Amino acid sequence: MPSSHRKIMINRAPVLTLWAAVVAERLGLDHDEALTLGKALSGLTAQAKGVRLGIYEPTPETVGDQRKALQPGEEIHINLMGRSIPAVHTTGGLRAVRQGKPITPASVERYLGSKFGEDLEDVRQAMTVLANSLPAVDLARQAFRLYEAFRPEVKAGTAGWGAEGELDLAKLVRAAHPARSAAPVIRDDL
Repeated sequence: MPSSHRKIMINRAPVLTLWAAVVAERLGLDHDEALTLGKALSGLTAQAKGVRLGIYEPTPETVGDQRKALQPGEEIHINLMGRSIPAVHTTGGLRAVRQGKPITPASVERYLGSKFGEDLEDVRQAMTVLANSLPAVDLARQAFRLYEAFRPEVKAGTAGWGAEGELDLAKLVRAAHPARSAAPVIRDDL
């Protein structure tokens, strides 16, 4: 088990990407499929927040690109952590789509490796323990709330946009092992 007292300075986007991939894998997708869905979910979440903060505004070009990506019969939508993610079947399996093209698992692994560095496997392991600590149906309902509980803290509004914060592995460990801590775990069945 990784050192549960370690804190990592990192932006929220790769943390959400990795967590969403771990959740998708726990819910039955294979590793490569889960990676692409995690990346797409993180991108959709960042885009929505950017619009809310006034950083991005939808333009006719982006609306047109979205329409092109929704050609009948070519896509399905996967619901993950409160988002509907467009995906296509490829020869390699299911792949999330960004700007009308399938996301490659290798590009997501490179992205995560560049952001987490040597901490990637320890964080992935801690997230996997957390994902496995709940029945799949509970994880599916609670995954985004769990992310909100352990994600890096950043300043609110545009000041926190793209900023790094502290990812505390102890929060992941406490969430996975509630009996060992006083920190509450969100449970719908109580």
